[in-house]
Amino acid sequence: MTEAVAAGVVREVFATERWFDEHRGLLEASAAAGAQPQLMTERAAKSLSDTVTPPGIVAVCTSVVVSLAEALAASPSLVTVVVDISEPGNAGTVLRVSDAAGAGAVIFAGDSVDPLNGKSVRASAGSLFHLPVARERSVTAVLDAVRATGASLLATTVDGELDLDDADDALAGPTAWVFGNEAHGLSREVAAAADHRVRIPIHGRAESLNLATAAAVCLYAGARVQRRRGTA
Repeated sequence: MTEAVAAGVVREVFATERWFDEHRGLLEASAAAGAQPQLMTERAAKSLSDTVTPPGIVAVCTSVVVSLAEALAASPSLVTVVVDISEPGNAGTVLRVSDAAGAGAVIFAGDSVDPLNGKSVRASAGSLFHLPVARERSVTAVLDAVRATGASLLATTVDGELDLDDADDALAGPTAWVFGNEAHGLSREVAAAADHRVRIPIHGRAESLNLATAAAVCLYAGARVQRRRGTA
């Protein structure tokens, strides 16, 4: 809520009496931003919430999802692309990780979950409001648009020809990391369309990493190289 108010996207706010008493500063900030809070009952809060324990506040916001062209307008040096991901919690966590690593945009491609899903919004911990987020059904359109900015496409695959530990040269310039579905990864066609296919080395006995962890490892690796070489 705090990040949504700061982003200027809140249009209406409804809060319980408890919220009015405990979070008066936030509600005053909302009112100052043009969204005067309205009182609602605990019963109404429960009916409007999709969580077991309602937080006691509901905000109606302007959508922060932008077009593909808008998300890439500044030619960001680090971009996250997720293809056909299905878990809203993963969507929010990837947004949060991308924000933390300094990515300039996150693009949901193909049949990916809606980043505005309630669970996705909560999992993003406010990062949804910090960087451009786009949705585009055509994966080909996404890859073409990203490549047109001058960024290299790096697909994460278990059998990639490039080991992440040896990928500094590929990571130095503008890059877009492409992550696939939680269960099936990237299709062969999407992986083949990338400039490099990168594998994350597994030094222990774990079979693999989940999507959010893989995204964190790769994005931070890219951010480290770009900052060290002054290309971020």
